[in-house]
Amino acid sequence: MKTRAGNYFEDFRLGQKIAHATPRTLTVGDAALYTALYGSRFALQSSDTFAQFVGLPRSPLDDLLVFHTVFGKTVPDISLNAVANLGYAEGRFLKLVHPGETLTAHSEIIGLKENSNKQTGVVYVRTHGMNEKDEQIVSYVRWVMVRKRDASAPVAEAHVPALADCVAVADLHVAAHMNFDTLFDPVLSGSAHLWGDYRVGEKIDHGDGVTVEEAEHMMATRLFQNTARVHFNQFAEGQGRFGRRLIYGGHVISLARAISFNGLANAFTLAAINGGRHVNPLFAGDTVFAWSQVLDKQPLSHRKDAGALRLRLVATKNLPCTGFPDKDDKGAYPENVLLDFDYWAILPRA
Repeated sequence: MKTRAGNYFEDFRLGQKIAHATPRTLTVGDAALYTALYGSRFALQSSDTFAQFVGLPRSPLDDLLVFHTVFGKTVPDISLNAVANLGYAEGRFLKLVHPGETLTAHSEIIGLKENSNKQTGVVYVRTHGMNEKDEQIVSYVRWVMVRKRDASAPVAEAHVPALADCVAVADLHVAAHMNFDTLFDPVLSGSAHLWGDYRVGEKIDHGDGVTVEEAEHMMATRLFQNTARVHFNQFAEGQGRFGRRLIYGGHVISLARAISFNGLANAFTLAAINGGRHVNPLFAGDTVFAWSQVLDKQPLSHRKDAGALRLRLVATKNLPCTGFPDKDDKGAYPENVLLDFDYWAILPRA
């Protein structure tokens, strides 16, 4: 049999290492399409001239374009038969990526836990994204619920890995030759609010909403070469939980991140993903809104021109964020909350 049906939960083994297929060279075309799909306006990724103002040779690619591309490499091996991607931890962005670089990915299975229904299980996987020089550019852990091929199939003993609550500030990467001391221009960046202007606990309603269209989310998911059936195959999903195509969770992350420009325009780069949960499903026709909360702010010991903000990005559907809809006292989310995403961003400190 020459076609592949993908791995089911019982096919995975703890410690298993997987090299993923299809290297991908990212180009300015990918950057333009990413902008068209999400409308991101961060100046560093939009303008070679602005990037040169702060010491880079040209604009880097959006961090999330890189993340989703690496994620997409893993889908045929990890989550082709997924019910849902559940969460993220220990994500680190280790090098800026520029057009013309070629990305590959490899993963290791670090945890497995069968669900009580015996129909599915959760797979924990650590993935490393590499460039053509075999330099690591991103790494992260995610966990995903995967169907079993055979409910009666024996599975490995359960192991849930211990994961850090937060990436340490000392482990955050900032490009050594990026410098905000001299030519940084708040007019061109879109905001005069720098690292020192934010306070811990502050909440920011980003105001804007974006309605998701069927063709856009499918095009975006194809851009990342993500082949998960839940996003494309109406017949396969007609017998699933929702009876319709589920929008890729990364589409929600990128939309929310683009929306966050209004209030966080100088949060140019993602340095780490501390954690994240896809709380409720999103479907075409829903409208996405977003708000952020400052969880922490830290100077960088080796940099005087930039600081780190730990941000919680919450996306909602069909509910503007006035009032900041959130978990209740028992930790339950309302049905309108889509995403709870915790990350470190780097901002100028001038």
